[in-house]
Amino acid sequence: FLVAADGLGSIAIDTTQLNMSVTDPTAWATAMNNLGMVPVGLAGQQLVTDSICVPGFDPSLSMMTGITPINPMIPGMGLVPPPPPTDVPVVKEIIHCKSCTLFPPNPNLPPPSTRERPPGCKTVFVGGLPENATEEIIQEVFEQCGDITAIRKSKKNFCHIRFAEEFMVDKAIYLSGYRMRLGSSTDKKDSGRLHVDFAQARDDFYEWECKQRMLAREERHRRKMEEDRLRPPSPPAIMHYSEHEAALLAEKLKDDSKFSEAITVLLTWIERGEVNRRSANQFYSMVQSANSHVRRLMNEKAAHEQEMEQAKESFKNALTGILTQFEQIVAVFNASTRQKAWDHFSKAQRKNIDIWRKHSEELRNAHSEQLMGIRREEEMEMSDDDSGDNPSKKLRVDDSALAAQAYALKEENDSLRWQLDAYRNEVELLKQEKGQLFRTEESLTKDQQLQFLQQTMQGMQQQLLSIQEELNNKKSELEQAKEEQTHTQAMLKVLQEQLKSAKELAEINGHDESQANEINVLTVALVNQDREKNSEKRNPGLKSEKEALLIGIISTFLHVHPFGANIEYLWSYMQQLDSRISANEIEMLLMRLPRMFKQEFTGVGATLEKRWKFCAFEGIKTI
Repeated sequence: FLVAADGLGSIAIDTTQLNMSVTDPTAWATAMNNLGMVPVGLAGQQLVTDSICVPGFDPSLSMMTGITPINPMIPGMGLVPPPPPTDVPVVKEIIHCKSCTLFPPNPNLPPPSTRERPPGCKTVFVGGLPENATEEIIQEVFEQCGDITAIRKSKKNFCHIRFAEEFMVDKAIYLSGYRMRLGSSTDKKDSGRLHVDFAQARDDFYEWECKQRMLAREERHRRKMEEDRLRPPSPPAIMHYSEHEAALLAEKLKDDSKFSEAITVLLTWIERGEVNRRSANQFYSMVQSANSHVRRLMNEKAAHEQEMEQAKESFKNALTGILTQFEQIVAVFNASTRQKAWDHFSKAQRKNIDIWRKHSEELRNAHSEQLMGIRREEEMEMSDDDSGDNPSKKLRVDDSALAAQAYALKEENDSLRWQLDAYRNEVELLKQEKGQLFRTEESLTKDQQLQFLQQTMQGMQQQLLSIQEELNNKKSELEQAKEEQTHTQAMLKVLQEQLKSAKELAEINGHDESQANEINVLTVALVNQDREKNSEKRNPGLKSEKEALLIGIISTFLHVHPFGANIEYLWSYMQQLDSRISANEIEMLLMRLPRMFKQEFTGVGATLEKRWKFCAFEGIKTI
């Protein structure tokens, strides 16, 4: 076997030289000996079951077709014979490899235990390896089970082997329990009992999950395609209302074949709220067409009822004929059962005739009951009339025709009356439109006059406000002047009294004139100080340098704008210099200095605006 294993790829057998049966064990052993190979297992049999090997693979196929001879240890071929029936204990064979030999376990022992197989398992755990076993020897043994993608060997006499396909793992599990011996050595380091089991690897689980996801995607796609195929088609989109579409829809409503589609569109338009004064007449005509279709439906119903009556009559006639023929057949059977003819039939014939007669009588009775039921229904329908004579039927038919004509005339009268109402509504709309035109001209002139009056009123209100402000300012100035006058008079009286008392004391004490002059100077200084205080009270001074700086900037800004500026414009300019200043502060500062800044109102009505102007130079000119 070792010699022949190297040259198997170049050996070929001619099919003309094979005259023995491949399934004959002795012939298979002879052929293997001729090739220099040791027979493995039962010759001519498949070494692994169909569930493990490739389905339908025949190991004798190559020898029958002249292909390269098959070595049972070549990758893709099984290493073990097929398992015998369950009632016979499994007998494993010795497996010879190039570098080692595998001895089977005791068949009487229970099979080696394995863990639960993980999903998508392609990796096996191999334990009990000989200490001197190398990775090449492991690959030589297990590559017979299939393509190996990776071998991870440990120093503790075990390894993990990953195969290319899942079914190869089953072949490797079959080797569990075998005793492995390297060469012909009897050393303990060269032998060991193999334990092969399923291993849980992340790569295997990841590939299995990917495969499951792919299958799930394919299943979802298949279901979606099936749902799309079975889904009913969507209804056609309903067009938007327009006069052109309304005219086409009116024509469709008059056509019996397109009525159902047209009535759906009409219902959708009405529910959308397309009906207004302009389109009311068109919708009314379409509703009238839908109403006229009622008559067509009633006529169709009458026609179908007539057809149904005719079908009932034909069915009754056919049933009567069938019943007559049944009566004749039953009469034949009854005549056959009489003694004159009955004695000439055999016993079997009499039995058949009797069965046929009973069956025919049952069918005849059933049909006769059905016919009697139809006649009873007709009698119940005609029971509304007391008399069943022909003249009354003609009168009833005439009455129904007159009623139909009266109903048709009534509908025509109603339609004409509705048309007349529609025309009246149109005339009223035209009158209202003409009246609105005249009213719009008059209303325009009145609106203009009202606008002019409003503007004048606003101007007068502005003037009145400005006059009231001036009057209030004058009153406040007058009150301040009166207070100053009273205060100065009181101060003068006090000073005069102090001066008199001081002179008297000076004369009594004999002071000289220098002291008297000093007293006069002191009084004059007090008077001037009082005047300064009064002026400060009248015009309170600036509180800080910031206010002085603001007054200078505002004065320069308003001087550049001779027509003035509103407080918002002024505040937006000042905020660029000081972001913390507010419009209220600026306005209070301007109101404290009425001789430098004044407020004016410009515009009319909605355009009314307050503006501040710089007026300090005007006060200098007036002075």
